[in-house]
Amino acid sequence: MKTFFISLISGIIFAIGLSISGMINPHKVKGFLDIFGNWDYSLAFVMGGAVGLNYFTFKYFEKKHELNTPTAIDKNLIIGSALFGIGWGLIGICPGPGIVNLINFDLGILVFVVAMLLGMSLYRMQTGKR
Repeated sequence: MKTFFISLISGIIFAIGLSISGMINPHKVKGFLDIFGNWDYSLAFVMGGAVGLNYFTFKYFEKKHELNTPTAIDKNLIIGSALFGIGWGLIGICPGPGIVNLINFDLGILVFVVAMLLGMSLYRMQTGKR
């Protein structure tokens, strides 16, 4: 039960951070990705802060936890990364902000989340991975 509450509080903090930073606004994300048009650089600060924070926290936890370090760049990694990037660029939403955006009752976001869950389920069925 303790793990559930820690996960719940972490999710709420994550959702608040996504909301404050503007990461749940598809137009802001698309503006960030439009580097040759009307570029909105504000999300670069959000990403820079996240990378900086994670760099130092992973250095701290690295001594205590085993981190999964991939050794090869294979076809599945490249295809998955390309699909993620194309999807993010087309609609301006990735999984975390998509789930947070469910609170807005937007049909497009609902379709995105259902398609995401369907894709995850198909992957698990195909590979047998959990």
